[in-house]
Amino acid sequence: MAARTRPVLVYDGDCAICTRCVAFAERYVKADADIVAWQFADLAALGTTAERAEYEVLWVRKDGRVEGGSDAVGAVLLSSARPYWWPLGSLLRAAPLRPLMQRLYQLVAVNRHRLPGGTAACAMPAHLRPGAGGAS
Repeated sequence: MAARTRPVLVYDGDCAICTRCVAFAERYVKADADIVAWQFADLAALGTTAERAEYEVLWVRKDGRVEGGSDAVGAVLLSSARPYWWPLGSLLRAAPLRPLMQRLYQLVAVNRHRLPGGTAACAMPAHLRPGAGGAS
């Protein structure tokens, strides 16, 4: 797999919450990345699967490594053209806090259809919810 010139942010384009978060990131964070809904991405070329993309936001680094959840959000913030986002990005990825940040990310992801602006399309597929025998 050839190295990319820019990282890629992969999100759930069917989810209103995810779409709003990405719009916020495009407008205010100004991440140095290509942004694509997983439904329109060549996931195999990005080194991931639809099941993982349904479960969490993904950051595909220029070297092809894939990070998900709060690590992906932190990477978006660290790639910002606006340095005031960098401390938050670092905090999300700090080793002592990573387990807590990932749990918080999962809590939001599993309940995103219940958040303001969320719709039934935002609901994570049942087989991917923690404790359902899918991704964890």
